[in-house]
Amino acid sequence: MPEPGVLSRSGRRLSTYVIRACAIALAIENVTSGKGGPFGAVIVREGKIVGEGTNTVTAGNDPTAHGEVNAIRAACKSLGTFSLAGCELYTSCEPCPMCLAAAYWAHIRAIYYGANAADAAKAGFDDAFLYDEIRKEHAARTVPSTQLLRDEAWTSFKVWIEAPNKIEY
Repeated sequence: MPEPGVLSRSGRRLSTYVIRACAIALAIENVTSGKGGPFGAVIVREGKIVGEGTNTVTAGNDPTAHGEVNAIRAACKSLGTFSLAGCELYTSCEPCPMCLAAAYWAHIRAIYYGANAADAAKAGFDDAFLYDEIRKEHAARTVPSTQLLRDEAWTSFKVWIEAPNKIEY
């Protein structure tokens, strides 16, 4: 699949190389400004930038505030929707497991990244242990998980299934 061209907010057509460079520039600026980690992301829909984000984990005291998640949040707010179907994610680094899951939940259609997971690991951002943890039995994980009140908890899903006014996602 050929990479689509991208329009800047001013309407000027940018190459996918330039938009990837934009995500990388966001990451570098985020570090040099002292705002956060070396991760930047841009969301594009129909050739237009609809959201940008950088890593603000330490600035906002929010461990989920990764560049990709912040870009997804910005794009959803900008577009007034929870679905980013038809959008592409351009990011400075291969998404971590959380960001990858967020991209799937947002229905992102393609991800383009610069650095890979091995590069991130060299800089101290090693996600390999998360993939290992997911494969383990719940009780064997570093942070053990124990199921409680399953029957009572199922009630929320039963109510969801029967709700006539739900918005599926």
